[in-house]
Amino acid sequence: MAARLPAALGYRMPAEWEPHAATWIAWPHHTPDWPGKFAAIPWVYAEIVRALASSERVEILVNNAASETSARRILRDAHVPLRNLRFHRCPTNRGWTRDCGPIFLTRRSPPRLALTDWRFSAWAKYSNWQQDDRVPSRIARRLRVPAFRPVTQIGGRTQPIVLEGGSIDVNGRGALLTTEECLLSPVQARNPGLSREQVEQFLRDWLGVHKVLWLGRGIAGDDTHGHVDDIARFVAPRTVLAAWEPDPADVNHLPLAENLRRLRRMTDQQGRPLQVVKLPLPAPVVFRGQRLPASYANFYIANRAVLVPVFNDPNDRVALDLLASLFPGRRIVPIYCGDFIWGLGAIHCMTQQQPLT
Repeated sequence: MAARLPAALGYRMPAEWEPHAATWIAWPHHTPDWPGKFAAIPWVYAEIVRALASSERVEILVNNAASETSARRILRDAHVPLRNLRFHRCPTNRGWTRDCGPIFLTRRSPPRLALTDWRFSAWAKYSNWQQDDRVPSRIARRLRVPAFRPVTQIGGRTQPIVLEGGSIDVNGRGALLTTEECLLSPVQARNPGLSREQVEQFLRDWLGVHKVLWLGRGIAGDDTHGHVDDIARFVAPRTVLAAWEPDPADVNHLPLAENLRRLRRMTDQQGRPLQVVKLPLPAPVVFRGQRLPASYANFYIANRAVLVPVFNDPNDRVALDLLASLFPGRRIVPIYCGDFIWGLGAIHCMTQQQPLT
């Protein structure tokens, strides 16, 4: 069994800033994710597609012919060139591609590209996940690449392993960031019965990482129960951008302060200290009495751009300037997400990179 695991075969998960062949997204259609605001959401997608298509192919999953027709119309109306886009009939329940889509792997020898097809269970919270769970296998067939379906033994039975792309972040050199709240908590438990050591081992075996860096909790309003892509992101092999909240009265202050303390004690896969850069949060975004998981850390690194969620907040400029200093070779593209975040996700949540091989 070990010889057939991706890591043993030489595969690894690349960092997001490494060259992409494409970005995968699923065109929005699940109106209950944005109750009362759905009409605005396809236009946000159009702006994201415009920014991506200037430097890489955009692969767009659509539920059916009518969905494709609607997407093409909106993109044309928004003057988004269609030449670098490809549409795929692939039904989804929700379409948060970061979490339900494949996690791609690369290696130096053929076949150089592969993907991991983790079990998706809608964050161990919602009942409509069956179509989303089939997305990786459908993409593997379209691309004609090997697909690894991670499994483990729990209680003497073989079980598929649950993992969402938003719960991890890698530096491409062997280090991986995640949170205890998401992968170890009994609340919204993804893999009940697995210990910390077992979780670390499956991350090593299936993603080719060498060191797992554990943060504590995520931010308020995050219904995924602790995804790391709202709180801490690698922006270079030894540099982590970490969300922080200076107001002691804010519910995010203590968990983010604890995450910062942990990061400052951590080292990379070679034992070298990390450089930790603080990233502010916007002021609390509240709609219909609900605190939403608004965070600048939910940015997406494309080939020639970094797409950053903004919220008409004074800290928008601080976050944009900070990311510009960290990615001097990329254009910084602000995307207004004040309506989008009502779906409890932002730009990183709806994208998944396919590495260039």
